[in-house]
Amino acid sequence: MNDIIIMIIISLGTLFILLAAVGLLRMPDLYLRMSVTTKAATLGVGLILTGLALHYMQTSITTSVIAIIVFLLLTAPISAHVIGRASYFVGVPMWEKTKIDELKGMYNESTHDLNSGFEEEEENNDHAKEI
Repeated sequence: MNDIIIMIIISLGTLFILLAAVGLLRMPDLYLRMSVTTKAATLGVGLILTGLALHYMQTSITTSVIAIIVFLLLTAPISAHVIGRASYFVGVPMWEKTKIDELKGMYNESTHDLNSGFEEEEENNDHAKEI
């Protein structure tokens, strides 16, 4: 019974990695490709490592697997965000059917500052406090 559960978990992990690979080929632009691969591949690797930890049932391997999964969950989304942000500011084009660009007009190329859109509200609040 334990072997069947392990095979199911590892197969699901392999399926998610396959879906990440298909998404990498099928998505039309860099930003969607990064989203698909970051989410699906991280989940796939996590499931495969969980299956391996269940198979070996040793404390040292389980500890290593937990450390690797935590490291993946911490680094994959952050690195994808940084790469996506840098790509956007360098000018990598979005898919032509993208309807909303929330960062358009918020980036100052000379100072490399990214405005949040709430700067005017903060200035109005500061001005109201002075009065």
